[in-house]
Amino acid sequence: MSDKKQESLIAKFRKKLEDNITNIENRTDLSDDEKVLRIIKTFAAGCAGFAVQPIPFADFFVLTPIQAYMGSRIGAIRGMPISESKATEIFKEIAGVVGLGLLAQQLVIGLYKTFIPFLGAITTIPLVFGLTYAMGKVMDLYFIQKIKRGAIDKDELRKMWSKMKKEGTDLGKKEKSKIMEEKDVNTNN
Repeated sequence: MSDKKQESLIAKFRKKLEDNITNIENRTDLSDDEKVLRIIKTFAAGCAGFAVQPIPFADFFVLTPIQAYMGSRIGAIRGMPISESKATEIFKEIAGVVGLGLLAQQLVIGLYKTFIPFLGAITTIPLVFGLTYAMGKVMDLYFIQKIKRGAIDKDELRKMWSKMKKEGTDLGKKEKSKIMEEKDVNTNN
């Protein structure tokens, strides 16, 4: 690949990153709900693509900071900008609320990779997509509640978690081949 072509690809990637992640809160062509959904789907696909790596139980340590960054972007969109460290605190608070569901899912993902190496990693795509999607939706609800009420309704967050985990996993199943293609393109270049 020529240097000019590579520079052009990098510039396009950088612009896409800015438009869809780092500066999305400044866009005027999308509603806040559209911005949040775009962030959630982008991070869910990215985390699912990363989760294809075959190392059991490594996902939690790598995905958590990525998901916390997703939370910082959602907070910025909702008008509650926070640091990544604050987003990590919020992620942990939400994880405490949804608790065993999150822990059980991480355990299943680790076991898939332990007992079905490589194939297990690929089968985790819908699970990780669903987990990240649900976490993004719950973080969004968290910010909305904090801004409107100053407090959060833990029961409402739990209900949202259950509903969005199923919705996200179903969406992850539909996106699985696309995520695998992007992973292959990114690792072969």
